[in-house]
Amino acid sequence: MTFLEAAAIALLQGATELFPVSSLGHAVLWPALLGAHLDMRAPSFLPFLVMLHLGTAAALLLYFRADWLRLAGGLAGLAGAEEQREALRIATLIVIATLPAVTVGFLFEKLVRHLFAAPIPAALFLMANGVLLIVGERLRSLARRPLSTLSGWDALMIGLWQCLALLPGISRSGATMVGGLKRGIDHEGAAHFSFLIGTPIILAATVLEVPKLWRAGMPQGVVGLSVAAAVIAGLTAYASTAFLMRYFRRHDDWALDPFGYYCLAFGGGALAWFLIHG
Repeated sequence: MTFLEAAAIALLQGATELFPVSSLGHAVLWPALLGAHLDMRAPSFLPFLVMLHLGTAAALLLYFRADWLRLAGGLAGLAGAEEQREALRIATLIVIATLPAVTVGFLFEKLVRHLFAAPIPAALFLMANGVLLIVGERLRSLARRPLSTLSGWDALMIGLWQCLALLPGISRSGATMVGGLKRGIDHEGAAHFSFLIGTPIILAATVLEVPKLWRAGMPQGVVGLSVAAAVIAGLTAYASTAFLMRYFRRHDDWALDPFGYYCLAFGGGALAWFLIHG
């Protein structure tokens, strides 16, 4: 993999990980469409992508640093009693929402891994993601309530929606936002919670996969290339997060629709290309 290829994938990752359009689906489809000679089944490729996710996680930690500092301070007993109770409540909600994807991912990782580098399934799932966003926008709860009212049951339901993102082409942020909308949370609040619960998921994957960078027998310089790409992905992800939080705040009635139509168009176009050109 050249530096330009790594940088392009990093930009793609940083731009699509937080947008509800599936970074994994794009990472599978774009190289295949452009004829890039990337061996996505190589032992080093998945750890490389996880390094990009590490950059994304760092961007999320930085953007939502006030939330994480309040949470850490409350759990460490460095705040008042009310702040400590609120920190424990938020931490519990994050854990509840995270557990389903961690459990399902552990149980079914081998079953879905073979889909990882397959362009046609990725195109089909990207189209399914478009349907999910458009339908989810229309089936959202009519009641609107603030994120502060989220319960443990709400968090569990959102966590179950997050499990859909194990399929390449289904967006993690999109699925969790649809789950949040179904529970009556507005777009901004649903995105906020989605980004919070995404951070431990990404960090956990990094802890599991990054050591493989050193065990995969990669050529000299690949680790450095991965670190550089992670920085590019992180900077792009920070800019994407800032844009999305403003966007969801201003377009609460239809915010997911453009992303849904894009996924249908891109996934459908990619599928037609692969079927025609074999």
